[in-house]
Order: sequence, then structure tokens, then C-alpha cells
Amino acid sequence: MAISDSSRDAAGPAAQRTTGLFRTKSVEQSIRDTDDPDAKLRKDLTSWDLTVFGVAVVVGAGIFTLTARTAGNMAGPAVSLAFVFAAVACGLAALCYAEFASTVPVAGSAYTFSYATFGELVAWIIGWDLILEFALGTSVVAKGWSQYLGTVMGGHQPIWHFGSVKFDWGAVVLIAVLGVLLALGTKLSSRVSAVAVAIKLAVIALVVVVGATYFKASNLKPFIPASVPNADSGSASKLQQTLFQLVTGGGNSHYGWYGLLAAASIVFFAFIGFDVVATAAEETRDPQRNVPRGILGSLAIVTVLYVAVSLVLTGMVSYKDLQGNDATLATAFALHGVTWAKNIISIGALAGLTTVVMVLFLGQTRVLFAMSRDGLMPRRLAHTGTKGTPVRITAIVGVICAVLAGFVDFGTLEEMVNIGTLFAFVLVSVGVVVLRRSRPDLKRGFRVPLVPLIPILSVIACAWLMFNLSVETWLRFVIWMALGLIVYFAYGRRHSVMARAEAKTGS
Repeated sequence: MAISDSSRDAAGPAAQRTTGLFRTKSVEQSIRDTDDPDAKLRKDLTSWDLTVFGVAVVVGAGIFTLTARTAGNMAGPAVSLAFVFAAVACGLAALCYAEFASTVPVAGSAYTFSYATFGELVAWIIGWDLILEFALGTSVVAKGWSQYLGTVMGGHQPIWHFGSVKFDWGAVVLIAVLGVLLALGTKLSSRVSAVAVAIKLAVIALVVVVGATYFKASNLKPFIPASVPNADSGSASKLQQTLFQLVTGGGNSHYGWYGLLAAASIVFFAFIGFDVVATAAEETRDPQRNVPRGILGSLAIVTVLYVAVSLVLTGMVSYKDLQGNDATLATAFALHGVTWAKNIISIGALAGLTTVVMVLFLGQTRVLFAMSRDGLMPRRLAHTGTKGTPVRITAIVGVICAVLAGFVDFGTLEEMVNIGTLFAFVLVSVGVVVLRRSRPDLKRGFRVPLVPLIPILSVIACAWLMFNLSVETWLRFVIWMALGLIVYFAYGRRHSVMARAEAKTGS
């Protein structure tokens, strides 16, 4: 059954503040669209469910795959400080997300917020950006899950070889199973996440308690190791250095303040998740109250966990023992001969990364759902089944992510997730100020304090982290955005619901 045009276009010009590329969609129209019977999501989630989702997606990737590697290769013991820097930037942005999500409780997160403030072209750009963030995030973390599955299987990695082609069947199986769960209902997914979260929090508690018995303060010295230049000074090295290093002439170095700042931009990947909570606003009961609680509560919990674990990890062993690309949280315990802890951590990592993949997968489907309902993607994809979930989109996203996770070796592509997320944070932060001025009459379940100071600080912090990502990441990001503009002008601009309404009224 196709989505009704009459129910969508009835509002006519009232749904718009302007025309053309920057036509905006009013908050009232966005909320009315949630009642479309053929594209209606079921409201099943509470603040507890949202907090579980937030902790589920945030705790996992950072602790189990990034902490040890970043400490060994970039920041040394100061990795805990890098987490603090990243948490501050996320906290500022989280306040802005909380206000927007309580004001516009509609699926799509930053995409929907941008449509209401900046207009259709910017909304498309941020939607295209979120597609990159969530698709890559889902695929990258699924491969991390598969590596831990190999550890649990006694070192036999779940990979099939077809000549020179490698197929990661472990990652593909995970995405397939989670796709089925998400199609069956968001509430069921939340219950599965709650069980997995309980397992990984128990494992993290074990890490902190057992790891503390091996803690030596001498391992934290020097807290910020002296900068070490990269031996490779060729063109590849120039692309791998951060944009900040390129502009200031810092070179491609590790450790020191350059390394610490670069590490903050990398571990930022570990905090991705609270913005996914905003994508579920439309499926939440009393979203004005529950969405801000879910966003801010989950971020507070995970910040404490990250700092505690990173301090214990770098206190257990010298950061030099964590150098290389294969170091994980379990490495520190293996160096002390605590094999039983290593095995338990691997099991906890499986549970933890399972929920990360699930919630990133959820975020991807909800952004595409919102874009499809607005006509910027094929509208038939926004059809919801008897379970009140976008089954068609879930299946398509599952296939794409499974192919990426199964066949692609990502390497530094995980940094693309960071730059995409930070870009979304910047637009949401600016959008809070814009909407405060353009629509002061709107009911806001949560209000950012000290506006415009907090949003401005959020923009500065996020832009700073973006500035400390590698040059090659910036180049890839620009190419992806250029591709998105081609798709918009070839399809989205002509098929959007706003464009159809504009044409009917002769605007």
C-alpha cells in the first residue's frame, strides 16, 4: 500500500517557510506525519529502554576495541584524558540533542532537526552523512565482534577464503540475526539489549576490580609520553597526519600533545550512540520527558566507565606493551597470565559488541525511514508492517551492511564514522539557536541552559575534534558529500513531498 499523498500534502504552504532548495518542513507537519497509518512506528519505549539503548551502543566499541590500541599507539596513559576531552564535546552536543528531540519527537534525529531549521538541502546532506555514519559503524563493529568470536572459538577466525577474497561469515551472521530482531519489533530489541548490557557491565566490573590488583602507578609515567615522529615522511604519511598537524606543521607524530588530541578524535568513536537514542524519539512514550533522560543518562554512565577502565588498563601494563594494531583490553590480562579473565572478557565483548551493532543498525533504518517518508528516498520503503517497523528498509540495510562487513577490510575507514558524527553534532548545535529564534513558541520538554553559549561551545569542541582527524579522512568525507549532492539533484529534489506540495500550490 502506498503512502497517501493527500494526507501528506494537505497542509500545503503552511508546512513550508520558504521554497526551493532551502524549503523547510514545520515542526507541526513533522509531528502530523507520524500519524500516517501506512508509515507509523509503534510507541513502545520508555526512558529506561532509551538509556539501555544508549549504554548498549556506547559501551562496547570503545572499551573492547579502541582503548588499548589508542593508548599503545597514540596517547599512552593519557588515553583517559582523551576520553575526558571527547566526553566534554559529546556532553555539550548531547544537551543540544536533548532539546531538539524533546521538541521534535520524530524519527530521523539530526536529519529531521535540520529539515525544520536549515531546509531540505541541508537536511539531505546531514541525512546522507548519517547513512555513512551508521552503515560504516554497523559494519566496522560487526567485524570487531567477529574477531572476538574467533578468540572464543580457540583462535579459529570465522573467515572463509576464496582465493584472494576473504569472507567474514561471523560478521554476516550477526547482522542477519539482528536484522530479524529489529524487524520483529523495537521493544523486543530493547529486551535483548538489556540482557547483553547486564552481561557486559558485569564484565567491566570484573575488569576494574581484578585489574586494580595489578595496578602500578609507575606505569602511568610519563602520563603524556614525549612526541615521536613517524619514520615515514612520504606522501602517504602526509595524508595520515591530522589536518591540525598539516596546518601547524606538527608532522605525523605519535604521543605528546599532538598524539593526545588525535586520540581524543579517535576515541570519540566510542561515544557514538546517544545520538542514536534521538532516532528512536518517535517510538517513545512521553518523548518530551523520556528522550532527554535517555540521552543524558546514558552519556553520564558510559563516561565514568570509560575513564575508570582506561586508567586501570594503563596502570596494569606499560603502554609500550599495547603497541600495534592487535592490542585489546584482554591483552593486558594475558600479559599477567590471567587467562581466565581474558576468556571472560572475550565473552563480554561478544555481548557488548552485539548491542553496539544492533543499535547502530536501528539508527540507520530510522534515518532512512524518515528520509523515505519525506520522499527524498523512495517512499514505498517507509511502509511499516504489522509489527510497526520498517521491514523493507531493515532488510535492505541488513544486506548492504552484511556485504560491507563480509568482504571489506576497513582499516582507517572507521574514522569516517567520527567525522560524520561530528558534522551532525555541529549542525544540531547551531540548529538549537536557530529554532530558539525562529520558533520561540514551541513547547520544549528540555531546554539547553545558557543559550547561545553552550551550543557555541559545542560547535567549537566538535569542530576542534574534526580538525584533529586525518587528512585522508577529510578527503573521503568530501568525496562522499559530493556523491550525496549528485543523488539529491538527480532524485531527491524532484521526488520530495515538499517539492510536490510546492508544485501543487504553484509556489
